[in-house]
This record gives sequence, structure tokens and C-alpha cells, in this order.
Amino acid sequence: MSVKPGHIIPTIEDFRTVARALTLVENDLPGADALLKSLKFEKAPPVIGITGPPGAGKSTLVNELTELLVKDGKTVAILAIDPTSPFNFGSLLGDRIRMASHFNHPGVFIRSLATRGSLGGLSAKTIEMADVLRASGFDHIIIETVGVGQSEIEIAGLADITLVVLVPEGGDEIQNIKSGLMEIADAFIINKADRADAELFANNLQKIIHQKNEDHIPVFLTTASQQKGIKDVADFILSKPDLKSKRKELLLTEKAYKIIQQHRMADVDKKKLQQNIAEALVNERFNLYQFIEAYKK
Repeated sequence: MSVKPGHIIPTIEDFRTVARALTLVENDLPGADALLKSLKFEKAPPVIGITGPPGAGKSTLVNELTELLVKDGKTVAILAIDPTSPFNFGSLLGDRIRMASHFNHPGVFIRSLATRGSLGGLSAKTIEMADVLRASGFDHIIIETVGVGQSEIEIAGLADITLVVLVPEGGDEIQNIKSGLMEIADAFIINKADRADAELFANNLQKIIHQKNEDHIPVFLTTASQQKGIKDVADFILSKPDLKSKRKELLLTEKAYKIIQQHRMADVDKKKLQQNIAEALVNERFNLYQFIEAYKK
């Protein structure tokens, strides 16, 4: 598949053009670069990033949020980041089955994206594909990350609004918050709040927020499987003011860095690199830093 500038203009009037544009960009097919350069952001809705540890109920939360957002005739695009190949049915059909009710909804577009082994689960492709969706005219863009390791921090370089989803029994997550999540969260969501100690967990989280002088960060209690507390989260998203220019600058810097990094590394084949290292290891005096010198040129 190849295009000339303007031959595939993604639009919510035809989801097929959106899907084709995303396929072009995801696979770096001929015409992808021209397509990205031709994108126009007339509506430019904020990107909502939803992250958190596996098992926190992110997919169910996204499903219920989408249900509320489309009730007023709004359109929603969901980019679900899977930790494996898009052909691995375990992840794709496991978590995403919760969104099944929206697959045929005329106002909802859902796309699953593999992480491609990117550190933290997010790649430059996520940024580019999110921009395709932003330019397509959707009212809301939601990106759900795998929530493994560094991706919980990396989402801040992509999303305008970052929601961190936790569960009551996740005591360890309180420690993780101290090591980075506090800096990127616009709101915390304690999901599965019908479980024991949910209120206690929320109170402890509020104390940490207060200690860090981040009182503007709200904490929501939800039970997504029972549609409880979702409206409060939706209202927060809808009432979130436009980003200040400084944060927009930081977001664009992070996006630019990721994309430049991807293009600079495009000619480095990891399998070939491993093969070259295996051959170089025959020399007992192998030095990693001497070896990589050739890749710096």
C-alpha cells in the first residue's frame, strides 16, 4: 500500500480511511511520511492516557468511560497498547473482549497496537498513530497502556491527561508512586473499590499527595464492573482545562525526542547485532565499548 500526499486523509466519516492510515504509519509503508506531514489538527482533542499495573481493570474502565462519552453523540477513538504481537490472541482477545460491545458502535473506533519491544511498552509509533487519530476528527482519544514498568511514566510524554489506575490491595503501588507516578498523574483512580480497605488505600494515597504538595491531583473511587464512580471520572476529563503552554512545550519535546530516536535507530537490526556480537566474542579480549564504536558513526 502506498499513497501520495493527501490520497488518504483519515476522517471519522469513513473509519476505513482511518484504519488504512494507521496501517500505513504503523508499518512504515511508502507514503506514511507524506501522510504524517500532511496531517491537520483542526479539532485536536486532548489525548487521555490510562495506565496502571496489570489486573487493575483498565480495559473495563475504558469500556465504561466510552459508554458515557458516546451517550451525548460524541465520537471516541481507543488505541490499546498490547505487550505482544497483534497476532497474539491471548492479549488481543483477552483484555479487549471487554470492549466488544463497542466494536460495532458507529461512534467508536478501536485499534490494538503491539509494543514492538519498546522500553516501557510505548514506541514512537504510538505517538504517530495517536496523531493520526487526533487529525481524524474524533471528540475523544483514549490510549490504554500495558502498565508494565516504565510505560507508566512514558505515557506522560504522550498524553495530555494521564489517569493512573490502582487497586486497593496494591500496597506496593504506594511505593511506586513515590518513584515517579506522582509526577505524571493528573488523577488517580482506585478501581475495584468494592474490595476491602479501598477507603484506607485512598486515604493513604491522599496523604502522600498532600505530603508532596500535589493537592490538585484528585483521587477517584470506582468499581468499573458495576459502573460505579465512572461519571465522576468522565466529568473530570470533560472539565479538564486546556494545557498551559509550558506543558504543551514539554509534551511536544518528548514526542519529538521519541520520533527522532526511532529514525536514528532505524538501521540497527537487533538480530544482526546479536549475530555480530556472537562472532566478536570469539576474541577473548572482546570489549563492548570498542565494539559499539562502529555504530556511533
